[in-house]
Amino acid sequence: MRRGFVFGVILSALLWGAPPALAKGPFGSIKIGQWTGGAYTDDKTGAFTHCAAGAPYLNGVHMIISQNINGQWNVALASTSFNFTDGGMIPFDVIFDGQTQVRLFGAAPAPQIVVAPIANIAVVRKSHLMVAEINGTTHQFQLQSVDRIISSVEHCVAKTKTTGINSAGDFSVSVAKPVVQTAIAAPPKPPPSKSPKTVERTGTGFLVSATGHVITNYHVIDGCVGDISANLAGQASSVLRTVSTDEINDLALLQAPQTFNDVAVIRATAIHPRDAIIVIGYPLHGLLTSDYTVTSGIVSSLSGLLNDTRYLQISAEVQSGNSGGPLLDTSGEVVGVVSSKLNALKVVKATGDLPQNINFAIKTGAMRDFMDNSAVPYKTAEPKTELKTAEIARQARAYTMLISCTAKEDN
Repeated sequence: MRRGFVFGVILSALLWGAPPALAKGPFGSIKIGQWTGGAYTDDKTGAFTHCAAGAPYLNGVHMIISQNINGQWNVALASTSFNFTDGGMIPFDVIFDGQTQVRLFGAAPAPQIVVAPIANIAVVRKSHLMVAEINGTTHQFQLQSVDRIISSVEHCVAKTKTTGINSAGDFSVSVAKPVVQTAIAAPPKPPPSKSPKTVERTGTGFLVSATGHVITNYHVIDGCVGDISANLAGQASSVLRTVSTDEINDLALLQAPQTFNDVAVIRATAIHPRDAIIVIGYPLHGLLTSDYTVTSGIVSSLSGLLNDTRYLQISAEVQSGNSGGPLLDTSGEVVGVVSSKLNALKVVKATGDLPQNINFAIKTGAMRDFMDNSAVPYKTAEPKTELKTAEIARQARAYTMLISCTAKEDN
C-alpha cells in the first residue's frame, strides 16, 4: 500500500477524534485523481463513524475532507513540517479564490496534524483555490475536483448509513454533463459570417531555464490566436509553445525552441515589507518606447486585495505591458511576477480618493509550485550583495522578453 494512502487512512481516523488504532477502514472506495478514501468504523464497536477522502499535495501537505455520521464536515491538514502541541487549539485563516476569508479553529490530535470543522461546506465546494496560513506559513491547495470529492464523501455517508458497512462499494460520484436537446425540425444555426475582432497584445516574460522556459502571466496569452512570439532586446523573435497554464494564479509557462546562457535566479528566502524592489518590463510597447523600462519602489504589503496572500503589494509604477515581468530585489534576484495594478477610476468612483502606486505581483512561492509541477530546472539563491539599479537592469536585459501575439478583442 502506498505511503500517501496509509497516511490518509491515519488522518481519516483522526478526523473522527479517536486515536488511529481505534479506527478501521477504509471500507469501499473513493478514488478521484489523487484523492482516495472510503468509509470508516470504530474498531471497538464496529459501528460506522465517518467517510473521508484525502490527497497529497506537492507543497508537502496532505489534505483530508470528511463527514461524520451526524453530518459534520471537517478538513485536516498534515505535514511532517508541522510541530503542534498535542491537543492544542490551532486558529488559522483560509482564503477561497482570493475572496472569501474564513477563520478556522482546529485541534491538533498529533504534532503533525490540524483538524478543523467546516461550517459552510458550500464555500469549499464552489472554490478552485484554497490558501491557508498556519503559524505564519502560507500553503496553497488547488481544488479543481473538490465538488466531486465532497459529493462522493456525502454519497458514502448516506449509503453506508442506509445499507450498512458491509455493502460498501465504489462511492465515487461522476458529475454528468448537461444534455442539450435540439428540435429535429430546427436546422443548426450557421456560424457567424464575421470573424471575431483581433488586437495586437504585448506583455513581458522572463527566462527561468537554459532550455528556454519562460514565465509570464496567464492573462498575457489568454485569447491569443496563432503564434505567441518573444524576443530579447535587440534580438530576433522566436515562436513560443505553451507548456502549461494556471488561470487561478494567473501564471503561464512557455518555451522557446533554443537554449540560452542567461536566466533569472529566484530568491530562495522571502522578501520583507519596505524592502526595495525593481520592475523590468515592456509597458505600452511602441507607444512609449520599443526598449524595456525600469521602475523602482518598495514592497508595501505581503498580501494583495482582500488579504490575498498569494500576492505582494508594491509601489513601483507599472502599466499595461508590464504584466508577466520579473520583480527583482536589490541583488537582482526574482521575488515575484508583476501581475496587475489597482483600477484607479473604479476606486475614485467608489471612495472619492485617487489611489497612487498600488500595484501587485505574484509571490515566488506560487511560481515555484507551478514550475515544480512541470519539472522546470530553475535556479535559486540567497540574497547577495546589493547592486546598483543600472547593473540589475543590465543583467535583466539578458533574460527579460517582450511577449506578443494577436488576440481576440475583449468584449
